[in-house]
Amino acid sequence: MTTRELDPRTPVLVGVGQASERLDDPGYRRRSAVELAAAAATEALTDTASDPVAVAAAVDTVAGVRQIENSIPGVRAPLGRSDNYPRSVASRIGASPARAILEVVGGQSPQHLVTELAATIAAGRSEVALLFGSEAISTARHLRTAVDRPDFTEHVDGDLEDRGFGLRGILSRHQTDHGLVGMPSRFALVETARRARLGQTRGEYALGMGRLFAPFTEVAAANPHAAAPTVRTAEELATPSAANRPLADPYTRYLVARDQVNQGAAVLLMSVASARRLGVPRERWVFLHGHADLRERDLFERVDLSASPASVLAARHALDVAGIGPDQITTFDLYSCFPIAVSNICDGLGIDPADPRGLTVTGGLPFFGGAGNNYSMHAIAETVQRMRALPGAFGFVGANGGTMTKYSAGIYSTTPVEWRPDRSGEIQAEIDAWPAPEHVVRADGRATIETCTVTHTREGARTGIVVGRLDDGGARFLARNADGDDTAIDLLTVGEPVGKPIHVRSFDCGNRFSSFRKQL
Repeated sequence: MTTRELDPRTPVLVGVGQASERLDDPGYRRRSAVELAAAAATEALTDTASDPVAVAAAVDTVAGVRQIENSIPGVRAPLGRSDNYPRSVASRIGASPARAILEVVGGQSPQHLVTELAATIAAGRSEVALLFGSEAISTARHLRTAVDRPDFTEHVDGDLEDRGFGLRGILSRHQTDHGLVGMPSRFALVETARRARLGQTRGEYALGMGRLFAPFTEVAAANPHAAAPTVRTAEELATPSAANRPLADPYTRYLVARDQVNQGAAVLLMSVASARRLGVPRERWVFLHGHADLRERDLFERVDLSASPASVLAARHALDVAGIGPDQITTFDLYSCFPIAVSNICDGLGIDPADPRGLTVTGGLPFFGGAGNNYSMHAIAETVQRMRALPGAFGFVGANGGTMTKYSAGIYSTTPVEWRPDRSGEIQAEIDAWPAPEHVVRADGRATIETCTVTHTREGARTGIVVGRLDDGGARFLARNADGDDTAIDLLTVGEPVGKPIHVRSFDCGNRFSSFRKQL
């Protein structure tokens, strides 16, 4: 198909931009999240190779990815924040959109928004849409107690389509009461289950995670926007040290997303008719060939805790919509908040973790930086640039939200293609009908460990967390060790804990587990 044959409502990506700064940069400017997003949006407008003023004036929709400081109810922004983030950014670039969106929480947000707004353009309900996100976490932490700390508070009038937090199934009081207070501990449960399924020792698995991520550090080291541009070996990544302290077994600090970032990214979408009207050169156009958005069963409703088959289905369906297979992809960016998020897709698609094509175009969340919910906007921006440099090639972006709970995938290429709707709704109905094991809040009796982790504080305090199955009836439960019960923690740190017998007892404060030799 040629561009002349395209439906004029066909959506195309025509501009991308990124902005960043590190605390030790000579020109460090203490920019707010709004300022970082505006800088990235300005670059995206310029990236169209058209008149940026005219393009900004044509924007009818802006969509902002929610910052981390606005992702959990009641959390305070240390330096203040805008009460209408999308319109704060729009006002700085000279745009007056009719519609402004603030997306839900989750790393799937950037790719989901691209897919959603591309469909909106294809349906004729929008002409030009600007998507962006940003984080100034590093600056906020650095300056929160400074005498001359800046005030990032802003009030902007105008309608805002605030979609809320969208935390259903991702966070719960029951989980936090049992020690699952951050994403490392949640993902660690899945990682441990995968290690046990593969029959690997702790040492073998740790080195495998290091080998998976070592090439990511090389990509990050060459990326000017990376927050931690340092090449590290597999052994360095896998070995605990003073700088690489344990967080939640089997994770050390180098193996998890780095949130100490000041980064922003933006993507500009428009119809083919608008691209022609605004004079955007054809060589700037990149098309969304395939896409999918699926939601996995909530963590404790999954039959197999070692994987997320819904995430793999999303990746496969995006490829199917594009009409290609994994072997036809030239560049990948697999969401890499933790190793399991990458290996889950590699396992499902049959991709060798050492594939010479590489698995990231940015350097990944632990090394490029985990820019809150917005990481994949950077991945899309990088992929668009690479596709322009490799006309006809295909780039894959996979974006994860929650504990491999929400997955959005996109396939990009300069090859012209009209909009193709996906079948995510039908596939989601099938996923929702999958069987789920019984899960009990209060558990008592003999049981078997299904998966586990031990979390570590900076001060060296440890908490043992298990997901188990009751011997009587097989119901799944969550439990932690009793305070001061080091014997229970030893049970999880010596040999293979998965499959070991334990005893669990319920209290008003939650479930507590112990070995048979030391029942509570």
